[in-house]
Amino acid sequence: MKIGIVGLPNVGKSTLFNSITKAGAECANYPFCTIEPNVGVAAVPDERLDVLTKMYEPEKTTHAIVEFVDIAGLVKGASKGEGLGNKFLSHIRETDAIAEVVRCFEDSNVVHVDGSIDPIRDIETINLELIFADIETVDKRLEKTKKMLKADKKYATEIKLLEKIKVNLENSIPARSLEYTKEETDLLKDMFLLTSKPIIYIANVSEEQIENPDKEENFIKVKEYAQKEKAQVVPICIKIEEELSNLLQEDKKEMLEALGLKESGLDNLIRKSYDLLGLMSFLTAGKPEVRAWTIKKGTKAPQAAGKIHSDIERGFIKAEVVSYEDLIREGSMIAAKEKGMIRLEGKEYIMQDGDIVLFKFNV
Repeated sequence: MKIGIVGLPNVGKSTLFNSITKAGAECANYPFCTIEPNVGVAAVPDERLDVLTKMYEPEKTTHAIVEFVDIAGLVKGASKGEGLGNKFLSHIRETDAIAEVVRCFEDSNVVHVDGSIDPIRDIETINLELIFADIETVDKRLEKTKKMLKADKKYATEIKLLEKIKVNLENSIPARSLEYTKEETDLLKDMFLLTSKPIIYIANVSEEQIENPDKEENFIKVKEYAQKEKAQVVPICIKIEEELSNLLQEDKKEMLEALGLKESGLDNLIRKSYDLLGLMSFLTAGKPEVRAWTIKKGTKAPQAAGKIHSDIERGFIKAEVVSYEDLIREGSMIAAKEKGMIRLEGKEYIMQDGDIVLFKFNV
């Protein structure tokens, strides 16, 4: 699962990417520094793993991860090939969700590609380019599908859906903002539209603004814009996050306390990105390893078992399940078992976030 970090040039995309992944993507104060997308992974912060690690003292602890792709800055006209736009749009098309970095801070030393700070203008510049690209995609698909309709009437539903999407795109409404039936949702997946991808806005604020972003005019504008799209917004001071990413854990904790912050903006972003992709974690715990396993929300027990090994899914019998909260409250697996907190679940059981599981199987 990949999240593409997008934005206009010089809004802090590559610096954010470096802070998330510590992958060292090149940063510079000029457009198009990043031509090929940089790819890196970030561990999903999960306090449950820390607690289980203290409880079991395993040989290793493994977090769930989110993959981020740093995509070069988009500019006006990207959908027509401006600023290497076609290449950048293709990189976005390959991601599962979009994290759009929006500059909300003033700094005369950092050049803005449009000469002034206006977060809504910046958002609309990018979103319009994605919309223009989608209109072109929809037009091509419509032309092809209408020809196929002559041979098979089943394509009538797809044509109706495409026409609905096109009308809204032409009114600057992204595909993600529309309501769909189950059949339409299945058809939409095959269209690979840029504006159908879930989106999270990252408001890059100053060191002064991060203390209380809800009082800052530019952040409020971004928040209100996102609410119309039913999207989330994460306020981040990317400059602070860059400093935090280079500190040891204890020093990081001290700096956050000094700034009056409960957690880093990046931890918040990574967690929300994980949720944005419709993902959650089930846990396994023992002396060899404490681990978070990534699954889609709504996954049943056998398919979750398959994340560990295909043999376990194939030979699935039952799953011994205890919720993280129950285990921690009782203090041990033995105590949880004595209180009847450990359940035996079958093939139809839908996994819950934080389930601690031992799968029973026979191959």
